[in-house]
Amino acid sequence: MFELREVTFRYGDRPVLDRVDLAIDHGELVLLAGPTGVGKSTLLGVVAGLVPAFTGGTLTGDVVIDGESVLDRPARERAHVVGYVGQNPPAWFVTDTVEEELAFGMEQLGLAAPTMRRRVEETLDLLGIADLRHRDLRTLSGGQQQRVAIGSVLTTHPRLLVLDEPTSALDPTAAEEVLATLTRLVHDLGVSVLVAEHRLERVVPFADRLCLLGAGGQLRVGDPAELLVDSPIAPPLVELGRLAGWSPLPLTVRDARRRTADLRARLGPPPVVVPEVPAPESTETGPEVQVRRLLVTHGSVPALRDVDLSLTPATVTALMGRNGAGKSTLLWALQGRYSATRGTVRVAGKDPHRLKPDARRRATGLVPQSPADLLYLETVAEECAAADRTASAAPGTCAGLLERLAPGIDPAGHPRDLSEGQRLALAVAIVLTAGPPVLLLDEPTRGLDYPGKHALAEILRGLAADGRTILVATHDVEFVAQVADEVVVLAEGEVVSSGTVRDVIAESPAFAPQVTKVLGPGWLRVDEVAAALASSDPTAAEVPS
Repeated sequence: MFELREVTFRYGDRPVLDRVDLAIDHGELVLLAGPTGVGKSTLLGVVAGLVPAFTGGTLTGDVVIDGESVLDRPARERAHVVGYVGQNPPAWFVTDTVEEELAFGMEQLGLAAPTMRRRVEETLDLLGIADLRHRDLRTLSGGQQQRVAIGSVLTTHPRLLVLDEPTSALDPTAAEEVLATLTRLVHDLGVSVLVAEHRLERVVPFADRLCLLGAGGQLRVGDPAELLVDSPIAPPLVELGRLAGWSPLPLTVRDARRRTADLRARLGPPPVVVPEVPAPESTETGPEVQVRRLLVTHGSVPALRDVDLSLTPATVTALMGRNGAGKSTLLWALQGRYSATRGTVRVAGKDPHRLKPDARRRATGLVPQSPADLLYLETVAEECAAADRTASAAPGTCAGLLERLAPGIDPAGHPRDLSEGQRLALAVAIVLTAGPPVLLLDEPTRGLDYPGKHALAEILRGLAADGRTILVATHDVEFVAQVADEVVVLAEGEVVSSGTVRDVIAESPAFAPQVTKVLGPGWLRVDEVAAALASSDPTAAEVPS
């Protein structure tokens, strides 16, 4: 149905894709993976007809649909066949409301009004967004916008869906619903899906084939279990399978759980973690962040209701909950952008909303969901140098942090030309350079590969050890298992659960990491399993990197 033949793409002298061959059949779900910034979005853009028409660069090879070359045809001539959803849904919206956005693509194709009406209703129900039909797109949460973007493409009934990080802004339950929907489209309607994702733990169980794009632009295509045997980009379940010596590697929790009898016998009881005693200064000064009975409204709609929250120094707290639960609103209330309709917010004893902008930035550092909002200079090097000067940090501090998070970024490149994950890494590095006493991060792992997440976790743990107070709003349960001490769960603007990461995660099937689902409460990470095996058997395998 769809083929890339010997596709090579370059930006100037920099190769991105090198003689890529890929054939996608009818009714097939193909997963594209690879390191941050390796060129996955570029490959998807070639398929959709956006590269090089809207990006520049040099493309050779051929793009074939149903045996006919479409390489020289504009993207609009593929629109009825290929539906594309990019990493940043708001950038693609062209209307004001959800219902209008779902209908827009069909209007451009000239479909009859009754057909459009029926497909809009079907898509609203399919994605569980019927209650949003009249909402202004600008008022939706990031996850809600992501589902609307997918829906706006589904209504046109394309034969090939091309999706770039479609679950990155979705909570675990919503992500499963979207992936289940895509699977139904594949199995029942014969739609083909090409999806790029960093959170492989979510998508691998649904994939028919896996494509691994390497740093040199070469593409390896094959069975997921076979390709993941030696891949540095692997979900925790695969790392656990490698550690246990399972072959073939399990791709679902169910498969892994069936093989755990021998592993459980070798492991013994789960690790017991003794809480660290707070430093004396933390006890004297009390919580760095104190929220009491906080109510925040957007217009007449309550976004937060009677929220109580205490954040202490030297602690990383994860903020979790469904899309639209109020996580981003809470972060902006702590930063000072939003005022309390009722209740109090105190950061270091002061109301952040009443502080001047410079004072706010000294008190709190916030990495927003849209990291490009923090980037305004012409090169990556200039952004890093400006961050060092503003923070009075040693030259190279920001660049060093960036290299740890996303290695290999060209310092001379324009920040707007970076991939979504690279832009996020740059924004995180800029905020971390200032070393604010309170650090707020909103979905900081979107677009980051597994090594990047490990590096970010190490950086945040180091900052916490230095006495920083850190709050991370995220849907990434595997990252929470790595980095968090405490977890707070929001639902409809209210705190419904809070406690240690082990207690809260063990109580929630939706937010449990893969190791917990396989081995049960008490186990969070693969490195804990490796340590337990090493203590019982010194010849046991080392933890995967």
